[in-house]
Amino acid sequence: MADLIVAFSKIEDARSISSVLVRHGHNVVTTCRSGSYVLNATDRISSGIIICGYKLSDMVYSELSEDIPGSFRMIVVASRERIDEAETEGVVFEATPISVKSLLGSIEAVEAETYERRRRPAKRSTGDRGRIDAAKQLLIAKRGMTEPEAHKFLQRKSMESGVSLTVAAEKVMLMYSGS
Repeated sequence: MADLIVAFSKIEDARSISSVLVRHGHNVVTTCRSGSYVLNATDRISSGIIICGYKLSDMVYSELSEDIPGSFRMIVVASRERIDEAETEGVVFEATPISVKSLLGSIEAVEAETYERRRRPAKRSTGDRGRIDAAKQLLIAKRGMTEPEAHKFLQRKSMESGVSLTVAAEKVMLMYSGS
């Protein structure tokens, strides 16, 4: 089950929704009223779902969605008019007045989609594959690794630092480009 961050401009609304979610077995990590607090919370947990209103005390949902890490998904609760004018990709919208059943269904759908996305191997572009192969060749040449050892090394660096395999490969290339 995903960690949840609940954020609404009226803290009473956030607490009320949080309470309902906890009663239904969800793990609410924090309840807040500002986007900056949400961003601080995303630094403390690796992934999750942000449930928020259209406008928080310091920003609107679209500004927040641009700043959250890619491992987070967002469910925005807003009026039908606001939803009709919204154009943010990757955000799930729930119209007010919201029912518990509808919100729980959206959370379940986002969790299922996130699970499927993680299960499916990512399709890498030719450029990404090239960078990964170049980093492996550097590791083979500079550290005397075999190809499988170099690949495992990159995977471990990727997991340890919480970045993609491509980013880990780029870091390795930077590290060895000067030597």
